[in-house]
Amino acid sequence: MDSLDDTFRTLSIARRLQPDDPSYILDLALPRRTGSSTSTPGSDLLAACCSNHTVRLHGRETLRMCGEYQGHTGAVFGVRFSSSSGDLIYTGSVDGTLRCWDIRRPGSTAAQVFRSDPEHAYYSFDVSCNDRLLCAGTEQVGEDSFLVFWDTRMVGDGGNQPETKQDRLLGVFSESHSDDITTVRFHPSQADRLASGATDGLVNVFDLSLGEENDALVTTCNCESSAGSLCWSGTDLDQLLCLSHDEGLHLWDLSRLDSDDPWTLLASVDARTLVSLPEGASLDYFVGGTWLEDEGHLLIMGGSHEGELHLLECSGSGLKLMTSLKGGHSATVRCFQWDPVSGALLTGAEDGELLQWKAGAEEISVGKKGSFKSISSLQLKTKAHRKQSLKETKH
Repeated sequence: MDSLDDTFRTLSIARRLQPDDPSYILDLALPRRTGSSTSTPGSDLLAACCSNHTVRLHGRETLRMCGEYQGHTGAVFGVRFSSSSGDLIYTGSVDGTLRCWDIRRPGSTAAQVFRSDPEHAYYSFDVSCNDRLLCAGTEQVGEDSFLVFWDTRMVGDGGNQPETKQDRLLGVFSESHSDDITTVRFHPSQADRLASGATDGLVNVFDLSLGEENDALVTTCNCESSAGSLCWSGTDLDQLLCLSHDEGLHLWDLSRLDSDDPWTLLASVDARTLVSLPEGASLDYFVGGTWLEDEGHLLIMGGSHEGELHLLECSGSGLKLMTSLKGGHSATVRCFQWDPVSGALLTGAEDGELLQWKAGAEEISVGKKGSFKSISSLQLKTKAHRKQSLKETKH
């Protein structure tokens, strides 16, 4: 832990990408680790999705943009690299589609398009660790909200040819949530294990190998508020972190479900109160959490609306401030990734900038700095419930 503390304490900006187009950066993704020492296709890339409906590829080390994809007609809220094919990335959008892109063909149309009911607007998605399953969570439709599943092997190239819904869909769960499903997360190593969270305050855990929805539902947790993000954590990846839209935090140990031991390790309706900050510093929101596999620690990032960042260690005993980062972003940070290969922290924000932080680094600017303008077509509100903020992007 000392080495990680030392690394975080000495983080400074190594590279800053200052684009001409100041679109919000909404999500970042790195290629999934394969355990192989050899370089794989796409391993030197970083993917970002933006508020102008585009998906961008950047050099993982240089941050220079090396490709852009267009096709979505609404805000792109998430991006994932394929595990089995380093040539593919997946994206999800409120336009009612998930799309698969070939990184060998920058600027090309989507290699696959996944749809369900025309009334479905997606607010969350993920792809299983074996790449066979895609799952998207929908906005509430009438009195229902849906978890929609596809087998990635069942959809033809391009997704442009007419196909029936049966050709595309593997199945739909409709009874487990009663409001917008704002986060879905497959287990990092168990392809049939899925967690979902919604604005109804429920976090559901499924074992999809058990069949129909009622049978597949393993447990339901109550986060007491609108679920914002989920993260699998713990040495055996059997713990689940939930951060809510109003800065609540819950950490559950799912290995204790069949025992008499309490499985809520940490719970707070406002986890900001658990953090002791230096005088003058502020913690307005949480960006998200990630499990640091090599170090065996759960990292949570928080920040202020002025761009200051705080790196926090989370455990059953609470939140511990590891370091604060200043002088980087000038607006709310939307996403981050820890790159264990290069020991770099990557952050994207509403100021349109992509930053790379490294221990003891000196800043190198990449690209031109454009004047930041508010994006009237998006009007994403800071840490607002996605139902409101993403709806405003529809045309």
